[in-house]
Amino acid sequence: MKLDREQIVDAALDLLNEVGIDQLSTRLLAQRLKVQQPALYWHFKNKRALLDAMNEEILRRGHSHQMPAPGESWQDFVRNNARSFRGALIAFRDGARVHAGTEAEPGEVGRIERLLHFLGDAGLAPAMALELLISIGRYTVGCVLEEQADYPAGPGRGAALDEAASGLPLFSEALARYRVGGHEALFENGLDLLIAGTEVRLAGAVRPPVQDPPAIASRSRRRRRRIHVPRR
Repeated sequence: MKLDREQIVDAALDLLNEVGIDQLSTRLLAQRLKVQQPALYWHFKNKRALLDAMNEEILRRGHSHQMPAPGESWQDFVRNNARSFRGALIAFRDGARVHAGTEAEPGEVGRIERLLHFLGDAGLAPAMALELLISIGRYTVGCVLEEQADYPAGPGRGAALDEAASGLPLFSEALARYRVGGHEALFENGLDLLIAGTEVRLAGAVRPPVQDPPAIASRSRRRRRRIHVPRR
């Protein structure tokens, strides 16, 4: 059987849904494909390379709103983009963990540039626009990580928290609202807060602290950190 990358990735995603990322291995994948393990290494040098390809396929299948629609406001784009991204990750078991740690490929910078132009037309400076995109991406991944790590509710689950909250009216009210809305409502409310904060900063009511350029340059020389732009 002659393998190609697409066959391997499709089988790996099926296996991911069955066993989860911790149990996913090239040994199990080779068994699924009825090949020897070394056959996989012709296409993927290690598990991280395989996960990167799986992430690309997860986004290709489910992340449909990567660019703004004609006439779409920046606020609506951010919401729709984040919803689309969340939907893609949550469609696969441990989808957020597969995505975590990936970076934008050089071929994707053109799309990022177009997004910066789009947000720039709304008044966001390039640095602020990039910070917004990264923040929304990391927020989305974090929400899905928590959601996919959630265990099914069982007898007595949350009883200790309810008991501790008794007599605390504000916390009890907030907790009850959270439980009714669930993960999706919490995600949407968090998006609203991020967008509202950006609107306030954009209006000039809140400005980020200005650091002295020499101090920034000095710190940069001491510790050069890799800039992480997530694939999304």
